[in-house]
Amino acid sequence: MLYTLSKAQYDDEMLSLLHHLNDNDAVILWQDGVLQAVKNPQFFANLPRCYLLEQDVIARGLQQTLSEFRTISLAECVKLTERYFPQTAL
Repeated sequence: MLYTLSKAQYDDEMLSLLHHLNDNDAVILWQDGVLQAVKNPQFFANLPRCYLLEQDVIARGLQQTLSEFRTISLAECVKLTERYFPQTAL
């Protein structure tokens, strides 16, 4: 399953759902969702397949802050949506 997070704010219950990810899951943080990596770096850094949309990281001036995370281009994002199914937008 592919989870996409686009918001800066989520309640704890929503984020707790992500604790149940398995080896077949991936997470993309995009739009204001990239701020989740700033707020919860210890959680998102430990996910095996967590990606941040590069253009959203750059738009928010977070390149230095989020340098340890894997950023992807929009084309790579499309490839991930083809690979992981179903998809859930949170």
